[in-house]
Amino acid sequence: MNFYNLYRIVYKSTLSLLILLLFSGCSQTNIKRPNILLIIGDDHGYPYFGFMGSEIVSTPNMDTLARSGALFTNGYVPDNHCRPALQSLITGIDPYNFKIQRDSIKQLQKEKQFFIRMDKDSKDQWENNFNYHSMKYFNTVPTELKKLGYKSFQSGKWWEYHFEYGGFSDGMTTGWVREKRDGRNWFQQFMGGEGTDIGRVTNQPVYDFIEKNQSNPFFIWYAPQLPHYPFDAPNKYREMYENKGYAKSAVEYYANCTWFDDSVGELILHLKNKNLFDNTLFIYVNDNGWEQEPYQEFINDPMRSHNGGDKGKLSIFDQSFRTPIIFSWKNKIKSNTQLDDLIHTIDISATILDYANVKKSSSLGQGKSFKKVIDGKERGSRKIILGQSNKIRDASDPMGKDVEAYWGRDKNWFYKSNITDNTEELYDALNDPKCMVNIIENHKDVARLFNEKIGHKYLD
Repeated sequence: MNFYNLYRIVYKSTLSLLILLLFSGCSQTNIKRPNILLIIGDDHGYPYFGFMGSEIVSTPNMDTLARSGALFTNGYVPDNHCRPALQSLITGIDPYNFKIQRDSIKQLQKEKQFFIRMDKDSKDQWENNFNYHSMKYFNTVPTELKKLGYKSFQSGKWWEYHFEYGGFSDGMTTGWVREKRDGRNWFQQFMGGEGTDIGRVTNQPVYDFIEKNQSNPFFIWYAPQLPHYPFDAPNKYREMYENKGYAKSAVEYYANCTWFDDSVGELILHLKNKNLFDNTLFIYVNDNGWEQEPYQEFINDPMRSHNGGDKGKLSIFDQSFRTPIIFSWKNKIKSNTQLDDLIHTIDISATILDYANVKKSSSLGQGKSFKKVIDGKERGSRKIILGQSNKIRDASDPMGKDVEAYWGRDKNWFYKSNITDNTEELYDALNDPKCMVNIIENHKDVARLFNEKIGHKYLD
């Protein structure tokens, strides 16, 4: 081979490589990433949607959303009340491991010079307030999305003091004080302050954020305090359920469910009007369950009127943890896809990042992406979901009492073990989803297997 031919071969190979690298780089840079809208229900029991089989509660917008994509009917949140569940959703870490990591971070911070130099009173105050400010030390979904040019917005329920603690670029929750401010007591500020106006009062802050971010991908945390107490839906929603023989507490709760549905519908319509709907990935999940059957009356029972029936919020029954989970993206996710695979809240963060083409960060959490399950390429790999609860109902405290309790759900069974009260129960999850008949005496071998798995996961 002469020099000229060798030169031509090297030149062409080098040129081809440069072109390949150039276009490869451009394709990564110009990937059309979806806008992401994470819709979070607040105390919305899974039976109270049309798409989950309710013939009473009107939820037309959520029904349309569920039909437009993939619906997981066996989704599970990790806790029976909201803050731990929401922490898991944003970090991909279950509450048990979140607490371990939080305590480890706290100890590391105490070894730093700023803490060592404090006087005793300042140290005590810092330690007492650390949990309120701990989220800023965690990696989150918005933090990961920011690396790809996403802007993010927090609205609605947010217990973590300030939207910036969650990695959001914008938001509505900006801290709290012990004094009453803007008509809100400390607890109302603590759960999100102005953020809790979203959906109940207005969606305008979300619209304003969208208006400013049409040239870049965005992520929206949309968590209206609905159908959560107070049950003060406008009359047009309450009138839909009155004079039908339903309990008054049912009328009020169902009215709030439809109010939530309308708020979601208005936001979806806004995205359509802005020509953003087609490139938006929608996700729905609830924070914890609720029980309110049509003829259950809690209106004169202060404890239950704030927390629903005994099988829902702050209980250790299937209905306290189960939630529908929806993924919808026009022309990207097949419509009318219904899946019974077990899926956990912590899997949502991993799935979001997968759809956004993020390589999952090892520091983000424990979740598994369900994108291939949604696409029909595989079945869900979760055979069992395990959880720990540290609160249950208490007759004297609406926030519940402290306990050490565990629960588990596999394809066939729901198991619960309350160490504090020395009780253990097992239910047929397929034929008795409301956990009416404890059958543990006939299936002690099943209970033993759950107990062993819980011990391995949580107690080693």
